[in-house]
This record gives sequence, structure tokens and C-alpha cells, in this order.
Amino acid sequence: MKAAVLGAPIAHSLSPVLHRAAYQALGLTGWSYEAIECDTARLPAVLDGCGPGWAGLSLTMPLKRAVLPLLDHIDPLAREVGAANTVVFTGGQRHGHNTDVPGMIAALAEAGVTGLPGHATVLILGGGATACSALAAVRGLGAARATAAVRDPGRAQDLLAAAARLAVGLTLTSFDEPEVTAPDVLISTVPAGAADFHAKRIARNTLAPQYLLDVVYHPWPTPLAVAARQADIPVAGGFALLLHQAAHQVTLMTGKPPPLAEMRAAGESALNA
Repeated sequence: MKAAVLGAPIAHSLSPVLHRAAYQALGLTGWSYEAIECDTARLPAVLDGCGPGWAGLSLTMPLKRAVLPLLDHIDPLAREVGAANTVVFTGGQRHGHNTDVPGMIAALAEAGVTGLPGHATVLILGGGATACSALAAVRGLGAARATAAVRDPGRAQDLLAAAARLAVGLTLTSFDEPEVTAPDVLISTVPAGAADFHAKRIARNTLAPQYLLDVVYHPWPTPLAVAARQADIPVAGGFALLLHQAAHQVTLMTGKPPPLAEMRAAGESALNA
């Protein structure tokens, strides 16, 4: 059986390492997993080319939203979030799922966040598809609302729509000067370097979260993570998110429990290299 990760750019992806390690540990000798460079224009053709020998696809940016109209079935969570990062081929049909949300919840659990009160304060940096998943993770942990720091509120319509579907209260605030300065949880969904300003704020104690999740996994640690650790703030990193969302994908595609320890060891080895 074949599987792959699609995105643009995709050469940096650690997903092949994680999935191949899972297949090896599970004894799935006939399975393969590759990285395929694919933008939104190429996506329909790539999907059409996935015949009976394909188990599924992992999707990264910019495909998580673009894939939705190309699917036969959309998992309720993926529909609420407005983004699917996983396609499973079953019975000749395309089923879309979102494993980023349970991946975020599991990554935060590793840092000590196993639940949040309804009145918890959450600050999300960014307003893209990953921020939509962060909103769903916030709801899954028990919080009722969040604040998103965005550069252009006019481009946050997808995030606002996701909040409405998820029934999570959402307030938009300035990216550079967010109104929330001491959130229970800070979730950065922006690319490497984009949150460096906030790392300086943590160092100055003008931004003081109780916990941090930074979705970047390379380069790691980010300045944001370094500043948080120096301030004794528990940090969940992008590798933990990647690992746990990939583990859920393995189960969806193979029907087998994910060999988390083997996947973690392979991923950490690749990152260290």
C-alpha cells in the first residue's frame, strides 16, 4: 500500500521518517510513504492519481482547506475546523480527517495541560488553518473562549467562521500588542521567526503565559521556546504535535495502534542529525 505527504514546500517534512518507522515497527513490509511536492493547483490531479493501491495522504500547507471540496466525506471535526490534514481512501471514496486537533491536545498534555476550566484565557498567535485547529484543541481541553493575535483582522474570516462552528468565543487582537498578556496557554501557530518579538516580551515578563505550545519543529528550539524555558514556563513543541498527529494518521490509514515509541525515536534521531 502507498501513502504520502503533500505540500509546498515539502522537502523538509519529517512525516516520511515517522510513518516509515511506524510501518517497520508494525511489520507492514509492503507499505511505502513518500513526500510529494504539491500546490493547490496540482491537488485535484494528484488525488485523481491515487488508485486502489493507496491508503491515504497527509496534507500540510497550503492544502488543508483546499482539499475540502475534493472529498466525498468530511469528518465532523474537520468540517468544524474547516481544514483536513488527512485523506483516507476507503471503498473508492476520499474521507477527510483532522488529526492536528488531537495532536495538539496530546502535545499540551506532555507539557502538563490535561484540561482547562471554561474561563481559562488562551492566546493564539496567527489566524490560519493551524489556528483554527488550535481553537478546536482549546475547546477539547475545556476552555470556552480564546483570543487570536492577528496582523490583519480582515484576513481572519476563516478563523471567525471556525470559531462560530466550534461554538468557541473568539476575540481578535493586535499581533504586536495583544490585549492578553498573562494567558493560561499561549499557542503560536506562526512560522519560525514570526514570533521572535513575543520571545522578547516573555524575556521582559510583559508576556507571561502559564504554558506554551509552539507548532514549529524545525529549527528547534525557537527563540519563543527558549525564552519560555528560561522563564520556567512548560513548553510543548512542534515535534510533539507532529508525532501525535502522525500517530493518529497511522491508525486511520492502517487500522492498527501506532507504535509511538518507535516513531518518536526515529523522529528525534532525524532531527538530531
